[in-house]
Amino acid sequence: MPLAAHLIELRNRLIICIIALALAAIGGWFLYDPVLMLLQAPIMDVAAQEGRVAEVNFAGVASPFDMKVKVSLFIGFFISSPVWLYQLWAFVVPGLTKNEKRYSVGFLAAAIPLFLAGAFLASYALPNAVRTLTAFTPEGATNIIPAQDYLSFVMLIVVVFGLAFVLPVLMVGLNLIGILSADTIRRSWRWIVVIVFAFAAIATPTPDGISMFFLVIPMLLLFVLAWVLCWLGDRRRKRKMIAEGTWVDPAEVDD
Repeated sequence: MPLAAHLIELRNRLIICIIALALAAIGGWFLYDPVLMLLQAPIMDVAAQEGRVAEVNFAGVASPFDMKVKVSLFIGFFISSPVWLYQLWAFVVPGLTKNEKRYSVGFLAAAIPLFLAGAFLASYALPNAVRTLTAFTPEGATNIIPAQDYLSFVMLIVVVFGLAFVLPVLMVGLNLIGILSADTIRRSWRWIVVIVFAFAAIATPTPDGISMFFLVIPMLLLFVLAWVLCWLGDRRRKRKMIAEGTWVDPAEVDD
């Protein structure tokens, strides 16, 4: 497919994602109050458990409205996840045969729960992150945190956790179209470990290591599972090519 056609396809899929996000954000508008309470829960816990003044502050006149729009989009991002995850898959893996298109169902069946599981796991890391960061407040001072800063921080961590859990599924997708082999993943395992730790350190910007390992351990397990699936896919593809007489040993090619 020419580059121009790829760009047109990307544009069309982005338009679909934006429309789905906008429609889902309308539903998120009506879920704003309970979700806002959930996002503020770590700060409320700090105030309740440690007896310190800690609260989210809406400083500007338009801040409450602006925050409601942002949280509605945040909710819409999750509600519309089946749509944009499928569009991502369809763009990355466009050349599947009719028999292989059933993998699209498998991708969504795996990616959606993993995305939501990652976001759910973030809810366990967040209280520890907020408690650790606010613990640096000097004695006698209070934590009057701007709503924009706090909620943007929380929403970013939740989304990053969710997306991190989808990456191994994309690896399997790249293996399906022959771009990424299990052997390549195996040879690159050291880099994968380094990248996962670096990614987790950036995604969980807290001084403690517990929050980071909330993301590191599940991601490494998912990458191992992705490698196993890629290995099985390579074996299946090799058997098929041998049966068709089209298999060429990579060692002979190198020679």
